[in-house]
Amino acid sequence: MKDFLRKAKASTQVIATLDGKTKNRILNEMADALLENASSIVSANEKDMQAGKENNLDSALLDRLLLDESRVSAIAQSLREIAGLKEPVGRVLEGWVTDDNLRIEKVSVPIGVVGVIYESRPNVTSDVAALCFKSGNVAILKGGKEAEHSNFAIAKVLQSVLSNNNLPVELISLLPDSSREGVAKLIKEDAYVDLIVPRGGEGLIRYISQNSSVPVVKHDKGLCHTYIHANANLNKAVEIALNAKCQRPGVCNAMETLLVDKAVAKDILPALYKRFVDAGTKLKGCAATKQFIFIDSATDEDYNTEYLANELNIKIVEGVDAAIAHITHYGSGHSEAIVTENHSVAEKFLDTIDAACVYVNASTRFTDGGAFGFGAEVGISTNKLHARGPMGINELTTYKFKIYGSGQVR
Repeated sequence: MKDFLRKAKASTQVIATLDGKTKNRILNEMADALLENASSIVSANEKDMQAGKENNLDSALLDRLLLDESRVSAIAQSLREIAGLKEPVGRVLEGWVTDDNLRIEKVSVPIGVVGVIYESRPNVTSDVAALCFKSGNVAILKGGKEAEHSNFAIAKVLQSVLSNNNLPVELISLLPDSSREGVAKLIKEDAYVDLIVPRGGEGLIRYISQNSSVPVVKHDKGLCHTYIHANANLNKAVEIALNAKCQRPGVCNAMETLLVDKAVAKDILPALYKRFVDAGTKLKGCAATKQFIFIDSATDEDYNTEYLANELNIKIVEGVDAAIAHITHYGSGHSEAIVTENHSVAEKFLDTIDAACVYVNASTRFTDGGAFGFGAEVGISTNKLHARGPMGINELTTYKFKIYGSGQVR
């Protein structure tokens, strides 16, 4: 492990010498190579899919795991989009001259060696590798066991492009020991690793946060809510709620609990019920909700659960303050939404809710680097420092101060 990490750390000095045009050219070569090797990547993925079915992975996880020709094409396109983003390194963030006539520039620089620990989606391997490369960082990737063949196939293709450009393969590499013990070692190596980004289940996030001596940016669970206020446009509210839950239920920005204002409950719940039933959603609700629609009871444990499936809690609340109180108690700081035509209520919700992304009259499903115009993302950070929300190339940089003098002493 230490020998591997020493090589990774040393390669930060190599990538630091690459200019933006060179990095972009190499990223486009990686995209080409992924397309050229699409059949071998899909074949590797078929092994993972077969194992997933044998291990009874649910349909949502299998969907996240699947790679076919079109998804490999999308992965390649994502790399081209990352190549097309503005260069994140070397930006002068601020500049000024002091009373001592020192010229100071605050300049963006790479973080260094970034370890990313994630679960089933193999496209994360290429996205994160490309984001780290674009931002001048070395990527150490630890994917889930369920995607082991897919991740290896993708990483092999990316490393072949690095080799063809006489660059060290350690710039993008899979953690050689992917066991729990290997992860435990990685997160203690603060002499070589500059940042750990865990993406996955609650247990993984808690373990990394409690045991890492390397700084951690958490990409925690998405326990997201939508609140339909008394002054909502009800037609708009139905469409937003349906999209937030059903468009892709197995992702972190999907809604898990729908809050409905008591004032509009009897008017909107039957319409919501019909649409959700038609979409195959398993519904649970509070006692007040069950007075209007026939559904199972929701427990406190349900309100604390990130389903990542087509399941939804519904709760009736008395006003915006009650909605805010519920979200404050159960929310994970990911994405929260209000549907209302009342401007002052909307602003109160925006200002009061403590989450990375807060919406008015829009689905939480937009919490995504691509949807925000950032390109691909490392993930959705629920941290407050140093990155929050969709974490793209600019969040993979830190800064240094460059000071220009002419012989000044103090």
